[in-house]
Amino acid sequence: MISRRSTVKAALGLLPAASMGRAALAQAPAAAWVPDRPIRMIVPFVPGGSTDIAGRVLAEAMGRILHQSVLVENRGGAGGNIGGEIVAHAPPDGYTLLLGTTGLLTTNRFMYRNMGFDPVKDLTPISMIYTSDLVMVVHPSVQANTLQELVALAKANPGKMNFGSSGSGASTHTAMELFKIVAGIDVQHVPYRGSGAALNDLVGGALQMMMVQVPTVLGVIGDRMIKPLAVTGATRNAALPNVPTIGEAGFPAAEATSWGALMAPSGTPPLVISTLAAATQEALGSPAMKDRLANLGLDGFGMTPDRTAEFLRTESTKWARVVREANLQVD
Repeated sequence: MISRRSTVKAALGLLPAASMGRAALAQAPAAAWVPDRPIRMIVPFVPGGSTDIAGRVLAEAMGRILHQSVLVENRGGAGGNIGGEIVAHAPPDGYTLLLGTTGLLTTNRFMYRNMGFDPVKDLTPISMIYTSDLVMVVHPSVQANTLQELVALAKANPGKMNFGSSGSGASTHTAMELFKIVAGIDVQHVPYRGSGAALNDLVGGALQMMMVQVPTVLGVIGDRMIKPLAVTGATRNAALPNVPTIGEAGFPAAEATSWGALMAPSGTPPLVISTLAAATQEALGSPAMKDRLANLGLDGFGMTPDRTAEFLRTESTKWARVVREANLQVD
């Protein structure tokens, strides 16, 4: 079986993460930027989701490499826009970074009339950080044990079932909208300020279903508090090997991946960007770091700033089409 990591990297034409990190460090300028005070990493969601988990793991590793503290600050709300705006308007000096996500960096600008900033003009890429499958999960009271059964149930009750997300425009929202289009179902969206808050209501029975990043739900799946029906990647997820892919469940056109990328304010000096990129890629190339992220259900890998920008453009095209077809708008 081809691994999910190999599939993603082959599609992007990437070097292995460890080689990428060594290459980036070898090419780094001799007079690298040396931070002389703590760096803030803004995670634009409340604690508990995969972005928060990945941010804290990365911040710890980068801090060791840079010999300076990297402090995670959660600033949730408006589908990540609040945290994104803080970074977009911060001084471009390398001391305020953003762990941006699929929705914030590629989808929100097509959905929101006013994000408060332009992620293309006001942010600059440092590196990709991770990709993560999402998993369709339902409350145990939902009378469906397969994705096909869930679709049949939703079609028999149009507009009467609901799903939660970490916010309008987030991957937990848009991946579900893509699935709705492919499956031809009508279920109601309930946005939250983070995956953790939505998951609490799913476990409590206020929500019926959710597409959520694998790391966020491993514990509650293991405790049988929710039922997993399918993962959204092209291959089975190593953390949930007995859960079929969305393609195996009959809906290959609904494949989707959540991801995170490290960003800085536009205008940040190239020397600062190259230093941060090299540190990020060194951290992600560490076998211990890769194993730690893999155990959380995340595929960690780095990219050069230019390749990250190329990836963001490709993803923007994909999700703009979903936004148009689903007629998604947030005032």
